[in-house]
Amino acid sequence: VHVVESGGGLVQAGGSLRLSCAVTGSTFEGYMIGWFRQAPGKEREGIACTAKGDSSTYYGDSVQGRFTISSDNAKMTVYLQMNSLKLEDTAIYYCTAIETDFYCSDWMLTRFRDGGQGTQVTVSS
Repeated sequence: VHVVESGGGLVQAGGSLRLSCAVTGSTFEGYMIGWFRQAPGKEREGIACTAKGDSSTYYGDSVQGRFTISSDNAKMTVYLQMNSLKLEDTAIYYCTAIETDFYCSDWMLTRFRDGGQGTQVTVSS
């Protein structure tokens, strides 16, 4: 399975962006798709995941209520809608695909490691 992230950019605090994760090499069935981010000097942070046709989703505390993950099976793409962006959301964002039958959870967010090339999100004041 191969993933390619896109949609990052520069946005003012309070603004919105939508990231895309294009998935090739498999269908979504049996896979969990997650987003994680890496900011300079900070640990990798799993922030959102979706599984089982979006019937199972989970968000990290730092993005809960602001970010929404969704899937488009026809386009084999997973989106991360990011609203009310904050300065601390500045990071490189990655998506990952994990072959698992597990439901999304805080534990699964910690399992996200291998992504694509990433997409930079910069939030300015």
